[in-house]
Amino acid sequence: MTKNILLVLLASTAVATAQIKPSKSEAKFELGSGLLFSFNDDAYQFRIGGMVQPYIGMENVEGSDADFYLNSRRSYFNLGGKMKEENVSFFIQLDFSLSDPLLDAWIGFHPTEKMNIYVGQKQNIANNREMQIMETHLQYPGRSLLSAAFSNSGRELGLYVDYYIGGEAFGIKPQIAITSGDGRNSFGTDSRDIDQGGFKYAARLDVYPLGQFASGNEESIADFAREESLKMVLGGAASFNDGASGARGEGHNLFNLYNSTGGFQQPDYRQVYSDVLMKYKGFSFLGEYVVATATNLDGTFRSETASDALLATEISEYLALGSAFNVQAGYLSRRGYGIDARYFGLSPEFDLNAASIIKRQTGWSLGLSKQLKGNAAKVQLAYTSLTNENLPSSSFAEILFQVMF
Repeated sequence: MTKNILLVLLASTAVATAQIKPSKSEAKFELGSGLLFSFNDDAYQFRIGGMVQPYIGMENVEGSDADFYLNSRRSYFNLGGKMKEENVSFFIQLDFSLSDPLLDAWIGFHPTEKMNIYVGQKQNIANNREMQIMETHLQYPGRSLLSAAFSNSGRELGLYVDYYIGGEAFGIKPQIAITSGDGRNSFGTDSRDIDQGGFKYAARLDVYPLGQFASGNEESIADFAREESLKMVLGGAASFNDGASGARGEGHNLFNLYNSTGGFQQPDYRQVYSDVLMKYKGFSFLGEYVVATATNLDGTFRSETASDALLATEISEYLALGSAFNVQAGYLSRRGYGIDARYFGLSPEFDLNAASIIKRQTGWSLGLSKQLKGNAAKVQLAYTSLTNENLPSSSFAEILFQVMF
């Protein structure tokens, strides 16, 4: 009897042990996706990646000798990961082509499939559509003149919340953000280098009248997924920077203005954007428009002694004020060949102030590209022509190579 009971217990233990499957962990590398580690049946993921962009450029200003450039335009290293059961993710990215390399550093919480909350430094939602796109997915070696005129890196430290409402046929995505208003690495060099202004408040609303893009296809301007039906997103964004101290609302104490008692009085800076992105079977179209204005200027002086009052038009020497547009279209073939064209223009708020940061300019660009492995490896060629009413015309020829690892 005892022997039989023992055999039954041993058999039951063997069956139970056989039913317990060991958790699966693996590591894999793919060009463009980095080195991915997954643990506990993919419940936890950790990724190491990066990107380099060797660059050759030539700038030619009318009446001057051409200047040549040879460098690494961007040299990225990044770490990311997520915990599926805990609904938490994180991302850190550095650009070693910069003297202050930190670009992104955030933690994300995802309470539902349609809601995301981020804390840290990341791309601000209140910039134009192109500034929402990572540098690895741009159609040209550099961003448009609109992006460069009204943004720096587009990254800011703060709190970000977004929520998608709708389904496959129609959807809207409201987003809000509260940031430092001083761009990336906004705390300065030490504890004495404090922010003189307040927070930056931002909101964006994206509308998907024909449903969402294919998975991952919204991360680029080009139509990598070759959408089978027309897809588009209509966007609007606005921001209010309570006390700006940088030309584009992304700077830290880059200028100081004063009130009548010698205290700091930073102007408030406002930006409003509208944009549209459409994709269909390899074709893409992007249109963007921005208006930037300033307020809180009454009783502002250039010096602590309040001896030189700031004229209304002179604020354009401190802040990027005015409007701009950018329209571009492109086609990406199945074999990875791309052709793109864009036209853009800037208009200052005060034409009569020759010292205004924003100058009246128009220009166009033509780009050719070859994707060697999706977006992981590519070659881009671009030519840009700029016309300025009060300055010599200029042109740029560029070649950029990209490898994502």
